[in-house]
Amino acid sequence: MTTTTTTPGTTTTEVEEQIKANIAKSISEIPHPALPKGSNIYGSTKIFPDYQAEDGETYFTLVHGIAHESSVSFVAVLQATRALRKGFESAIYFYGPGSMNCIATRGFPTTGDSGFPGEQNINGALETFIREGGTVYCCRFGLALHGNREEDLIEGVIPCHPLDVQDAIIHYARKGAIINSTYMV
Repeated sequence: MTTTTTTPGTTTTEVEEQIKANIAKSISEIPHPALPKGSNIYGSTKIFPDYQAEDGETYFTLVHGIAHESSVSFVAVLQATRALRKGFESAIYFYGPGSMNCIATRGFPTTGDSGFPGEQNINGALETFIREGGTVYCCRFGLALHGNREEDLIEGVIPCHPLDVQDAIIHYARKGAIINSTYMV
């Protein structure tokens, strides 16, 4: 490892020149990027068969994660959408802080705007999921915990009583559903 030290009396200009030289040296040590855009860096072999739903199969997703705090909520919606497209009856249940994912009035500076790239990803993914035939439930208590109003739910989202969370799990388990439970602290 190369280090640079300065001696007393070194001028600011000399230090700046040394920093520029060090930057040039650092950048040239390893080519950036090492591979051109479009290069494969991961294999593409799929291990498991591309299963499709059999008659009457159900996929049920529980989401207890906050939009934009991690990828948990967004990936759960994408997985539920993929299951729907494979022919599963697919439903998502947002509860606790996950309920915030169902709000249509998200945005900045106005509703529907993206204050940062991707701010509307969950909204768009949920709207697609509903449009394609998926069912979305949202816990009213989860909404209340975070000051969200039921009237601000994305169109098609079904508001539910807090006691419905457990009974929904029982209902879908008795139907033999594949249950994907996501949780974020």
